[in-house]
Amino acid sequence: MEIPVRLRQARSALFLVFLVHGAVFALLVTRIPAIQDRYGLSDAVLPMFLAAVPILAGVGSVTVSRVVRKVPASVVIRVLQPLICLCLVGVGAGESVWQLVACLGAFGLLVGAMEASLNMAGVGIQRGYGRSIMLGFHGAASLGGILGALLAWAGANWHLSLLTLFAGSVTLLLPLTVSVGPRLTRKPDGPGTVTGGGAAAEPVAQLPSTEPSSAQSSSPRPARPRGVPWKPLLPLCLIMTVAVIADSTASNWSAKFLEDTLHSSEAMATVPYALYMAATLLGRSLGDGWVQRWGAVAVVRAGALLSAMGFALIAAAPEPLTGAFGFAVLGAGLSVILPQLFVVGAQRLPGAVDTAVARVNLFNYVGFLIGPPLVGAVGAAVSYRAAMCVPLLLILGILLVAGSLDQPDPVDSGSGSDSESGSGPESAPPAPRPETTTTNAG
Repeated sequence: MEIPVRLRQARSALFLVFLVHGAVFALLVTRIPAIQDRYGLSDAVLPMFLAAVPILAGVGSVTVSRVVRKVPASVVIRVLQPLICLCLVGVGAGESVWQLVACLGAFGLLVGAMEASLNMAGVGIQRGYGRSIMLGFHGAASLGGILGALLAWAGANWHLSLLTLFAGSVTLLLPLTVSVGPRLTRKPDGPGTVTGGGAAAEPVAQLPSTEPSSAQSSSPRPARPRGVPWKPLLPLCLIMTVAVIADSTASNWSAKFLEDTLHSSEAMATVPYALYMAATLLGRSLGDGWVQRWGAVAVVRAGALLSAMGFALIAAAPEPLTGAFGFAVLGAGLSVILPQLFVVGAQRLPGAVDTAVARVNLFNYVGFLIGPPLVGAVGAAVSYRAAMCVPLLLILGILLVAGSLDQPDPVDSGSGSDSESGSGPESAPPAPRPETTTTNAG
């Protein structure tokens, strides 16, 4: 199938948005020790601040699943990204704890809504392409994470204030996505064009349309379903929670682990997250081919084993370089797990794709809620080496649950999916499931 120009433009625009979002998030998490020092937060108080962000992000994720019923996810993305950047600058500009609370609270709410919207748009564009491209979007976020970590390293190495670092980075990054925003929200031309609201206005789910839009718009509006089932998504939610506990350990504790446990310099403490994101980028660049060749179950299980090896290296590291390498191994393992869950979730509930993505994304923040306080509590009570063994054991459980990804028949949530997924009755039926995203490579 020939891909229309505007769909290709939407893909490249969303790629850049993912990149900037990854950079902004990395800038925040890699400077947690500096933020702690600026606001005078103790080791006991810091985990509470870290836990509040995913709680609010979960609220944002659930809320946006309702917003996209009327407003396209691409429009939501264009509004949220500048606001998130302003919150980052606010963290660097504040002087009192209440200012940090306000900025981090807003950051959490907006990030939750942003990440759910990004994955909704990504899944939709993939359906328009008819083949796997979702790992590429998440790879862009990893590339952005590397860029953000490098900016954070430069700020630490040159002794820049948090305000100078965050404001300067936002000034560099934000214009990139603002300039490509129209490509993300522009509607495609041709007989498949849809003018309805919500996610149906995205260029992503319209291309596979088999009927003219006039015939679609004249169809009677189906009744709304009373509910969308949770059961098909529960294994995915469990895997997401455990994987994000591991991921949040890297994003929240890698810098502190190197500084406090392995006695690295402040600049060196920013390196593990950069290596983690570099390994994640490599894994996501190759992941589609692995899934196509060996199947999602085998790839996810291999990723879990590799992640466990990374945590083992981190916990046993005698010096900073070995610890940083352990975080790279961890990133390579986790890289293929998280994006695949959104794709499988959309396949499980083809009639309520946006709802499925939002629900799976919600457990992203459940993992963040559990992970940092759990690791912090064990680290404070015993040691941070012992704390690294907790996600190691949890992530081995993915080996037991990974087989549930191999479910051949998706569950239809009902014909009136527009009330849950943001796709009105005018939207086209989903494209056939591509081989690269099936759970059985055969």
